[in-house]
Amino acid sequence: MLRVENLETAYGASQVLFELDLEVREGEMATLLGRNGMGKTTTVRSILGLTRARAGAITFRGKRIEREAPDRIARAGIALVPEGRQIFPNLSVREHLEAFADNRCGRKDPWTPGRVFELFPNLNKRAENMGNQLSGGEQQMLAIGRALVTNPYLLILDEATEGLAPLVREEIWKCLERLRAAGQTILVIDKYLERLVRLADRHTIIERGRVAWQGNSSELDADRGLWHRYLGV
Repeated sequence: MLRVENLETAYGASQVLFELDLEVREGEMATLLGRNGMGKTTTVRSILGLTRARAGAITFRGKRIEREAPDRIARAGIALVPEGRQIFPNLSVREHLEAFADNRCGRKDPWTPGRVFELFPNLNKRAENMGNQLSGGEQQMLAIGRALVTNPYLLILDEATEGLAPLVREEIWKCLERLRAAGQTILVIDKYLERLVRLADRHTIIERGRVAWQGNSSELDADRGLWHRYLGV
């Protein structure tokens, strides 16, 4: 579904990504791993067109997108749950979901605000609350729901469990399990490797903007040296 080849991205004279390769296959959950500052969010920004790639190719569903505008990439069916949630403080939970609802991939049973409320019952209870009246966990659930109602082909989550209480974090993991079981294609950036090796299919580790390792969950689980070498666990 998504193929990134020889990607190079820079901020001015400072190059961040160097010949980076990444692949996400349809129906799988893939991860992008690495310590802070290694280029994970820059990779996501390049995929979404928010930071223009200097070189390389990004192909989504058979079409090159590295020169497309961010709004066209989003409409093509990529949705982001961003780091920091970025919830609108002056919109209610219901307004967030209704404003973004769009069956972009033509699902027979699309995600709707009602289905999101079923997935996250706590949001249903807070449906008329404004974004700035929600807890951090509720804001994260809303950010995921807001992405889901666009009915994307590819869902990208950037540090979706960061800073959450353990019980809320567990609810997010269960949500991802349900989405994966339903066939949603997902790319996850997160640091909780114990959960990711159980959930995800394949992993890409980057170090200083370059791919340091790629493999499946059984390979990553078996080589704990990789965890310490590249992920600081």
